[in-house]
Amino acid sequence: MSWNWQAIIKYFPDLLAASVTTIELVVTSCAIGLVLGVILGLLRLSPTLWLRAIPAVYIFFFRGTPLLVQIFLIYYGLGQFDTIKQSTLWEPVFSQAYWCAIIAFTLNTSAYIGEIVRGAVMAVPTGELEAADAIGMSKLQKLKRITLPRAFGIMIPAYSNEVIFMLKGSALAASITVVELTHKARDIIAITYLNLEMFFAAGVIYLLISWVFLFAFRQFERHINRHKRYVPPTADANLPN
Repeated sequence: MSWNWQAIIKYFPDLLAASVTTIELVVTSCAIGLVLGVILGLLRLSPTLWLRAIPAVYIFFFRGTPLLVQIFLIYYGLGQFDTIKQSTLWEPVFSQAYWCAIIAFTLNTSAYIGEIVRGAVMAVPTGELEAADAIGMSKLQKLKRITLPRAFGIMIPAYSNEVIFMLKGSALAASITVVELTHKARDIIAITYLNLEMFFAAGVIYLLISWVFLFAFRQFERHINRHKRYVPPTADANLPN
């Protein structure tokens, strides 16, 4: 079996152009999902039962059902409700496959991020929280200055994994005609019948995007956790010669 490298070179720019849509889907959904996930995670730690129950049901549903089903429910299901179909958001948002994919990805990833945030907040050392109480910080001050910054430093590895999972899951957007990387590869295959070559090229692009994301998260983790690399000067070094 011989590979058609010329076809890969010829169509590689088209696949790269389609990968922009893939990146948009992932970045937008994960950014909004992070905000929702923080809210969900904090509500899961609320001492009030009903405040814990609402996000728990939400997280259970979106973690327990396939992402593809969620995409279909939003893209095909919302149009079944006259209230939504007659709303001002129907034409610009809910009738568009692109925005329905973003909504589905956002709701899905926020459920996972909510549990990541909850675990990270619970992992914040209690000594730091007790020190904040000792100096008279309010609950809001403690949340903004101690709890969330420390939790973000703890959750970065898990959050980066979730972003990579969403990158791979973004291929499901092709099922509702969003022209992202996988959809474009299928379009080219329909013309060239080069299944292996086109999916190989698409896989290479997915790997490159993953590497960029992981590299960015690694640098951000080094920055936000730079206090862990701090080495205090020894007593001998402070003594005069």
